Amino acid sequence: MEVERPVAARRRGEEHERDRFATPETVTLSPLPCWEHLSPEEQKEKVAELVREIEEEAAAQGSATGKSVLGRAAILKQHPHEWPNRPKKSYAPLVHAISRKVRRDLYEGYRAFVAAYREAAEKLRVGDRAVIFPAGSFPPVAPFLRCCLSPCVDIF
Repeated sequence: MEVERPVAARRRGEEHERDRFATPETVTLSPLPCWEHLSPEEQKEKVAELVREIEEEAAAQGSATGKSVLGRAAILKQHPHEWPNRPKKSYAPLVHAISRKVRRDLYEGYRAFVAAYREAAEKLRVGDRAVIFPAGSFPPVAPFLRCCLSPCVDIF
């Protein structure tokens, strides 16, 4: 049995009520294992303390960087499917790395690899058949040479 989707109904031009495609779900919340020994009131206090710590940390970070935090009203005013007012303009890096230093090291290693490959390819081009290419690479394809020592013989 195929499940009908709201997108398909909309494409067919059908009107449908909002909850026609909704499925009720039951979520059962249970305390964290490390807080099972605490009473519900103590658990609420712990959660409130964690939220307070996060808010203080965010406020300290905001004052240090000069960036403000969006408030509840501003967040609720936004539509979840709209584009941001000021999207980032930077390009994605060629290599994703954990830090700038690691990315720089990867770029330098790649440059060294390319330089070694080009040097080996140049040696091969001038006739050095004993040249060793960098690990993980293959020598460039050699041109096809027809054997000129004996006449070609048709097999068929």
